[in-house]
This record gives sequence, C-alpha cells and structure tokens, in this order.
Amino acid sequence: MDNKGRVLKTLPVDGFQGALIGRVWRPDVEGPSVVVLRAEGAFDISDSFPTVRDLCEEPNPAVVVRHIVGTRIGDTLAILGETFASERSQLKPWFVAPIDLQAIKAAGVTFATSMLERVIEERTRGNAGGAAEARAAVMALVGDDLSKLRPGSPEAKRLKDWLIEQNAWSQYLEVGIGPDAEIFTKAQPMSAVGTGAVAGLHPNST
Repeated sequence: MDNKGRVLKTLPVDGFQGALIGRVWRPDVEGPSVVVLRAEGAFDISDSFPTVRDLCEEPNPAVVVRHIVGTRIGDTLAILGETFASERSQLKPWFVAPIDLQAIKAAGVTFATSMLERVIEERTRGNAGGAAEARAAVMALVGDDLSKLRPGSPEAKRLKDWLIEQNAWSQYLEVGIGPDAEIFTKAQPMSAVGTGAVAGLHPNST
C-alpha cells in the first residue's frame, strides 16, 4: 500500500474535519511532541501541552485543538510515510501512539447469556442435572430467551435478587446485567504502540 492509501486508512472518513491530535517522534529534539493534524500539516503544540494527558484534562479539548496555532513540523502524508518501522529513516519525524500518561480504558457490556452460563457451570461444578435446574430457574424469572435480557430491566433486577439468594452474585455479574456499563482498564500508561510499530506477540498466541 502506498502512502496515500495509508493516509486514507488512518484518517477518519471525513478527513481533517474533526479535531485531530496525535504524537510525533521528533529526531531533532530526540523526543515526542503533541501535534494537531490539519489539512495544512502537523502542528506541534507541546509548548502549551507537553503531553496528551495535559490536553485531555482541559475542560474542552476539542475547542482548544480547533483554536490553538502551534508550529508546523511537516506534512501529515510525509510523516505517515516515515511511521512504518520497515521504511523509517530515523532522521525524519514519525507518528507514535497518541496515548501517553493516561491508562487506556474501555467501556462495554458482557453478553448476559455467556455470563450466566459461566455462573451456572461454576455453581454446579459440571453436574448436568444441577445445571439444567439452574437454567430452568433463571428462565422462569426472565423468560426462555436469555439473549433478550436487558441490563437494568425489571427482569434483570429479579434475576439479581435470585442470584444473591443463591449466594452467586458478584461484581462480574453487576456489569453484565446491572444498569451501568462496565468501564475497565485495558492497558497501563505508555504501553500502547502506534501505527506501523513492531509489536510482540506471545508465541502461544493464535
């Protein structure tokens, strides 16, 4: 893939219409700089925001990004062309992971069906008869299609109360069928790698 194709795959579908930020490794200063990405190029704003964490702690980072000037350090296309490790000259700027001093968080929910099956298996310890009884009890409370169980619903609340009575409730279940989405840490600060970087995989990984 040529550099133009990489830019098209890297940028949002609306190009530079949004408030875009990133981090660029600058060989001339031997360190990373926070940049704002515009159609005119990448603009270093590190004098005002040394880290992305600093920028994200502003009350409205997007407004800051749209109005701050910064110092142009190069063309986005050219910088991206230096970003892939196999093609990097080490003498020109390249993009690095945009996250620095903040832990990487994610939000989501666990599918109720798989979560409840895990609980049932753990509680019955492989006893097929006991598992069937537990499933029947659950279905009596929430219906015969667990995939329709809506987190935070009255049915979910009844199921929670029953699981508490069975001494089977846990925080894991709370994020699956409780009213709130799960917010969890995916990786520690400085652990992300950027576009085109070399990443290590455990040899047993499939």
